Amino acid sequence: MNDRIFDNPIFVKSGSNLIQEIADLEDALEFLYDWPKERRGAIYQTALRACQRAFDSGYPLSAARQAFCGFAKSAKIHEETTSAMPWVVSGGQSQSGGLVA
Repeated sequence: MNDRIFDNPIFVKSGSNLIQEIADLEDALEFLYDWPKERRGAIYQTALRACQRAFDSGYPLSAARQAFCGFAKSAKIHEETTSAMPWVVSGGQSQSGGLVA
């Protein structure tokens, strides 16, 4: 599974005050699958296809990450890493209730 981890995580707004870390391909796909249907457009579809192709085949992980990041920026949910710290919500399940310090 290490081949599906992004070089650098992407931080996105999730909910009103939470910042979610998207650290790997599974996090990105889960976030995209949960995205509201009424807000899905062409950029969303491009990001979804890129992530699915990277998951299923040899499509470059860096291209999938770039597509997800582009989607996050277009949806105005992208957070710079400097403003996302120190509290983030991990995209995966964690033992600490989902909060990482």
